[in-house]
Amino acid sequence: MKRLLLAATLFLSCLPAFAAGPARERLDAFAKGLHSVTGRFSQTLSNANGDPGKTSSGTLALQAPREFRWETLAPYKQTIVADGSRVWLYDPDLEQVTVRKQSTEEAQSPLTVLTDLSLLDRDFKVTEQGERDGLQWLRLKSTSKDPQFDYADLGFDASGLARMEFRDQLGNTTRIQFAGWQKNGPIPADTFHFVPPPGADVIGDQPVIETQPLH
Repeated sequence: MKRLLLAATLFLSCLPAFAAGPARERLDAFAKGLHSVTGRFSQTLSNANGDPGKTSSGTLALQAPREFRWETLAPYKQTIVADGSRVWLYDPDLEQVTVRKQSTEEAQSPLTVLTDLSLLDRDFKVTEQGERDGLQWLRLKSTSKDPQFDYADLGFDASGLARMEFRDQLGNTTRIQFAGWQKNGPIPADTFHFVPPPGADVIGDQPVIETQPLH
C-alpha cells in the first residue's frame, strides 16, 4: 500500500540544475500554461530482483497547485485523493480510509512539476538520459537529505509525458505508462473532494470539523 501511495504522490523538489536538452524541452512544452490535466495510467511494480508483479490501471487528474486524484480501477479498486490539505487513501475491499497531512506525502513529488516547473530545479538534480524505447528521458534525483526514492525517470514522446519509472530505496521499481492526456479541460468540482463512505474505518490525521454552538 505504501508503494502505491508513493506512486500516486509521485504524480504530484535545492540545486539550480537546469538540464538543457530534448527531454527538458519536451517537458517545458508539455507543462507550458498547464493548470490541470487528466489521463489514464497502467502501472507495474517489480521487486529488487526484477520479478514483475501484477499490472494495475486506472485514471488520474491533477490540478494546480496541490490537488490530485489517482483512481485504480483494475484488477482491484483503490482511490487516492489529495485535496490541498490532506491525502486520502480509500481501499473498498478493506472498507478502510487512511488519511495524512498532504505536506508529508507530496514532499518529493516529481509529477508535481507538471503544474509548477519552479519545483523541478528547486527540489531535484535534473539530468538528460538520452533516447530509450523511442522516448527522450529526464532523470530526477531528490536533493532532500531523506529522499523517498532513489531516482525517477520521466520519458517523453512528441506529445508529452509518456512514461515514468522510479526506484525506491529498497531497489523496487515502479513503471507507469500514461495515455489520453487532456490538458486544461473541465474537471468536476468534487473530483478533489473526498468524504469517507458510511461504515468505513478512518485511520490517521483527520481534519477537525468545527461545529457551531447550539443556541
